[in-house]
Amino acid sequence: MSIRRTLTARGGMATVAVTAGLLLTVSGCGGGDDGKDDGKKPAASDQGDGDQKVNEKPSGTDGEVLAEVRGSDSITLTITSAVREEGGFVTVSGKVANGGSKPWVAPGWQGDEAELSKNSASLAGAKLVDKAGKKRYYILRDTEGRCLCTKFSVGVSPGNSKTWYAQFPAPPESTKKVDFQVGDMPSASVELSGE
Repeated sequence: MSIRRTLTARGGMATVAVTAGLLLTVSGCGGGDDGKDDGKKPAASDQGDGDQKVNEKPSGTDGEVLAEVRGSDSITLTITSAVREEGGFVTVSGKVANGGSKPWVAPGWQGDEAELSKNSASLAGAKLVDKAGKKRYYILRDTEGRCLCTKFSVGVSPGNSKTWYAQFPAPPESTKKVDFQVGDMPSASVELSGE
């Protein structure tokens, strides 16, 4: 086979591959908007940065509020999920609501460890406390010191709330209840659920 035929064949195959990719992309993006409201609420990923009104019911695994605490500046922390995950860690999640009159950016929630200094406006300083086992579990972080948690980079505006998550090493299976602590908020006791 000549070089010219090989190049022509390769060019044709590349064109077919690009066309197929574009068709798949277009077909994946279209449809569904016939102007009718199906009554479903948008998923969290469809709500931009997660900014929502304070009076909405928090949603977790099943929408149940496991714990709720109020701190200074009219901040309310709600926990809707505390789940043991495969791999030996616990994911705690919920919402933080700003009932005050000023924007809130999680002051002091990032903790005071030097390694966590790059985690400003985040939950990097959060802890799980196993009172029965007399042990504290600090937030997990990657090799560069970034926490495996939510970062409130734009804060929470007055009257709104944002969803959050934080991951910790899992306590022993015998530990069923832990206290979640962050910043100046009171401790929130939650029961851990299985995977």
